[in-house]
Amino acid sequence: MIRAALAALVLSVAACAQTPPASPPQTAEDATAQDACGAARFASLVGSPAAQIDRATLPARTRIITPDMMVTQDFSPERLNIIVGTDGRVGSLRCF
Repeated sequence: MIRAALAALVLSVAACAQTPPASPPQTAEDATAQDACGAARFASLVGSPAAQIDRATLPARTRIITPDMMVTQDFSPERLNIIVGTDGRVGSLRCF
């Protein structure tokens, strides 16, 4: 019984250690679908202080999300979300 439990443990650890399969190369259509909110146009904001963002230049439904800020979980791929890090700088741009 101990051998069976040990064998099961070894197999489960081995299964966790396997590398995931490589993702297929991204096509231009996939990239366009992932950038439905136009995040690529605002890529220069990454790394800049969030306080200096001119909101007038952003799309209408853009959210600037700061740490510990509560946001709705509704999915809208056309909405630009600017994610701000704890240092007050823009960390990433995402469409959701």
